[in-house]
Amino acid sequence: MPDHKNNTDSIMLQEIHTKLSEQELKAIDHEIQLVPYKKAAVIEALKIVQQHRGWISDESVEVIADYLEMSPAEVDSVATFYNLIFRKPVGRHVILLCDSISCYVMGYKKLQEALQQKLEIRFGETSSDQRFTLLPNCCLGCCDHAPALMIDEDLYQDVSIEMLDDILKRYE
Repeated sequence: MPDHKNNTDSIMLQEIHTKLSEQELKAIDHEIQLVPYKKAAVIEALKIVQQHRGWISDESVEVIADYLEMSPAEVDSVATFYNLIFRKPVGRHVILLCDSISCYVMGYKKLQEALQQKLEIRFGETSSDQRFTLLPNCCLGCCDHAPALMIDEDLYQDVSIEMLDDILKRYE
């Protein structure tokens, strides 16, 4: 007699495979191999899917949850806890402006105002050309070179208002 449960599991895996790309699956499977149980790979799975799709949609939460044998609520709680997992679309480049006490003392507020004026957006918004999303970040780990900001993977330290135009031009 055929095993109905195995057939159902196989069909579910095929559905998941059609929602996660081959590259995403390969990368997530690699991360699963590095941890003691599937659920422990959730942060890396979120990062992988975000890297391929730009952000984590509700559908992405569901397929990651299915693949890691978690509930969507568990995956969403991780996704919403970490500020570098984006739960809504972001621009091509994400600007993280450090608002730690060191950066605050060294001119964070002036940088915030200048960036908001230049980009015509506030924190959490994306510029009209979809080029930049501006977000606060509680610490970029370079208090000795405050104020700091990060664009994508590029860290800028000892940032002044005068440097902003040159920095932003690098991302045209």
